[in-house]
This record gives sequence, C-alpha cells and structure tokens, in this order.
Amino acid sequence: MKDISESQARLKGIFNITVTPFTRAGEFDYAGLARNIERVIGLGYDGILIGGTYGEFPAMTATERAQMFRQVMEVVGDRVPVMLCSAGSDARVVRELTELAGSLGGLPMVTPPFVSEVTDAQIVSFFRQMAPLSRTGILVYNAPGIGITLPPVVLEQLADIPGVVGIKQGDLNPTAIDQLAHRLGGRLRLFCASDLAFLGPMMCGFDGISTTNSGALPELILATYRALEQGDAATARDLHRLWYPYRALARRLGQPQLVKAAMNLRGFDGQHVRPPLSDLNAEEVSLIEAELHRLASDKRSGVTLA
Repeated sequence: MKDISESQARLKGIFNITVTPFTRAGEFDYAGLARNIERVIGLGYDGILIGGTYGEFPAMTATERAQMFRQVMEVVGDRVPVMLCSAGSDARVVRELTELAGSLGGLPMVTPPFVSEVTDAQIVSFFRQMAPLSRTGILVYNAPGIGITLPPVVLEQLADIPGVVGIKQGDLNPTAIDQLAHRLGGRLRLFCASDLAFLGPMMCGFDGISTTNSGALPELILATYRALEQGDAATARDLHRLWYPYRALARRLGQPQLVKAAMNLRGFDGQHVRPPLSDLNAEEVSLIEAELHRLASDKRSGVTLA
C-alpha cells in the first residue's frame, strides 16, 4: 500500500494472523512462513497480520522483527494488505519498526506502550507521535493481553488523530463493542481481534476480523466469515458452533502453542514456540488430534488431515 487513503480502502475483511514458525533450536523458518502465507492467500483471505502477540513478537529482537517484515513483504508484494505489528514497550523500537513497516507498504499495528502506570494522556500523546511516522498510517491495537485495556472514550480520542486508519479491538465486552460500532463506525476501520467470538462484533457493523486459529482451520473459519459477510447468519452460526470444542481447548491450552500443534498435525508449518512459551506435551497434542478428527468427520468443516 502506498498511502493512508489506500490503507483505508483496503483494510477490511478477514485477515489471517500468521504464526511465526520457529525451529526446535529457536531459529526462524522463513520457508515455512512463506508456505503458510501462500496457503491463506490461495484460499482467498483478504489480508494477513505478521508479528503480532500470537506471532510472538515479545520473544524477538528488534532486528529479527525488521528482517521478518522485509522477508514477508517480499513474499506478499501487493497481493493483499499486510498488517505489520510494530508494538513494543520501548518507544524507540516502536518508532523504528513503525517507520520501516510503512516504508515497506505494510500497515503498522501499534499497541499502547505497556509500561507501569502509563496515563491516558500519555497514551494519546504516544499515538500522536507514532501516527505521522508511517506513510500508510497506523492501526491502533487495543490489546488487553498486554495489561492495558483502552476504554471507548480513549479510543475515540485516538480515532481523531490524523493517520489512524483503524482500531483492532481486543476488548470484546459487548458494551464496548456496541459503543465503538455506533460512535466510530464509518469514521475508520474497526476490526475484531479474536476469532473465538467474532459474530457479535461483525453483526454490530465491524469491518473485519483477524484470526489466529485460521492457521490451523483456514477453510472452516473462512467459510464462517464469508457466510456472515453474505448475510447468511444462520450458516455462520452453525459453522461457528461446529468448532466450539476446539475453541474450548484454545482457551485452556493457550495460543499460539495450540495453533502450532494443530497446524503440525495437519501437515502445515506450525513448528515450535519460543520461550517463555512451551510446546504442548503429548497428552495435550492428543486432545487436539482427537478434535481435528472430529472436525474432519463433518464435511461442513472443510478440514482434512495429512
């Protein structure tokens, strides 16, 4: 993408949150990453997200993240829009990666600075400093998982900053979703950050979702989203119900480790997680395998096993 206008136009639909495949020794598997990207683009996903919280960016150095940005943009080109997570607790790193992401044609995704006792005013000031750094604008990621949940009143302030093209909303409180959809819908792009419960935000008028579990269940989650997009809420509901047991495992065992294990079972390039995360044990993997077999037995899922 070349500028903010193009980012605003293309930032919609279903985006795969691409996991970062690491070897057992902790090295990047760039060939595997490229295959994962090609799979979801080939299936018809509208975009991808690289190096997010489930992409394990906190376990990477700034140099590693910059190299991954470059590698991914070489693979994708301009075929689909790419969100590149430039979040961090060190504003110098965020600045560097935000500038790089925009210069490469990606859309930088920025979280609030996760430092102790940061105030709302400091958060707004931080985003005012970051937004002008990228020629493609920035995406605000409201990520409760980092320990800071931005309330709607703060998100409305951030929406007024020139260069903010969208919000990826990780706080799925129904009241917050309703407020954002009705106060900010149409002003900028609104994305649901979780595939575990995206039907509600989309019915409220959100513009798209980002999905980690589509690494493991790309066909099923895409079919669910497309049904909802086409106004077939009943089919979307039934397909979403179909993988509830998998979602229960995801909540219990954690992402991205569960996603990577499921990908490996399907013959995809999930590989390993980096410390402080740990790969799932044999008993946990067997639970995922049983769930994949259950899904594969239902033709509606589209899931096949290697």
